Amino acid sequence: MSADSPSHLPAHHFQTLEQFIVDQQDRIPLATGGFSRLVRDLSFAAKVVNSYIRRAGLLDVLGDSGEVNVQGEVQQRLDAIAHAEFVEALRLGGESCLIVSEEAEKIIPITPHAGSSGRYIVLLDPLDGSSNIDVNVSVGTIFSVYQLPEGQEATMDAALQPGTEQVAAGYIIYGSSTMFVFTVGDGVNGFTLDPAVGEFMLSHPAITIPPTGRFYSIDEGNAAAFEEGLEQYLRWMEYGQAKPSTYKTRYIGSLITDFHRNLLKGGIYMYPATAVYPEGKLRLMYEANPMAFIVEQAGGRASDGRGRILDIHPTALHQRTALYIGSTEMVDRAEAFLWGDEDARRLD
Repeated sequence: MSADSPSHLPAHHFQTLEQFIVDQQDRIPLATGGFSRLVRDLSFAAKVVNSYIRRAGLLDVLGDSGEVNVQGEVQQRLDAIAHAEFVEALRLGGESCLIVSEEAEKIIPITPHAGSSGRYIVLLDPLDGSSNIDVNVSVGTIFSVYQLPEGQEATMDAALQPGTEQVAAGYIIYGSSTMFVFTVGDGVNGFTLDPAVGEFMLSHPAITIPPTGRFYSIDEGNAAAFEEGLEQYLRWMEYGQAKPSTYKTRYIGSLITDFHRNLLKGGIYMYPATAVYPEGKLRLMYEANPMAFIVEQAGGRASDGRGRILDIHPTALHQRTALYIGSTEMVDRAEAFLWGDEDARRLD
């Protein structure tokens, strides 16, 4: 600290996101110059989207756009803005050859820049939970990164890789602070945006999810459509052998927000298959797979209720799935109830 620095302010000692990637190059095979630039492009777009969200009540960006996206959902104005900003940042960066977005029906091919590797496939949910923007609830961006297989063209088939082939995944949560959380298969690290310097700083190194937790996140408004095993699991947590007040319902309706809380505190997020969505509602490629990669790297589990999410072989870009994700013991127990295991109540 210099002699004329205010004595009540600490010296800035946090590592930036870009410094972290550079420092990890010897240990992380993917942390090449090309991958570092890809992370830079994602973090830049996140800062731009964050600026819109922070001023959402002052700018004409709230409400729906009047358009319906490929999911059959009314597109919010900020959905379109976030999609455009991330696509443009990746296009300008030149390290991606292909983008798949929740907001686009078809793949978005990118022409790599001269001198760039241009072999990364990026899948995006540009603004998860965007319907909550109008009421000032946390939302976020989810991304998943694959490499283009050697000798293969940048086509839809190249994007349809199982989650086990991800080389990186992460999310940005725009909340009371803005965080960039990601993994390259060597643990999970979280970076908080410091608005004073405009950089993401390492604030949550080596994140691990507790093996169990107190929180369960599910939309019980759909309870009439739940399968019997799930109904029994919920009753067990509310009234069964679990001790009174052991478990607490926490459901915000924004996947990133519910997942982030459970990642740090311990818990389970559940979005089951129902009669309305027999395959589940969440998208496998740019919601379930990246979150599953992150939670496994943090020591947790992700299942569709019958097996590991990352082992699913996708057949369509916008394929849907059920999702049970979070603390290992809680996901194990959920599966046991779904499978009709009579010993599920006696796992304590």
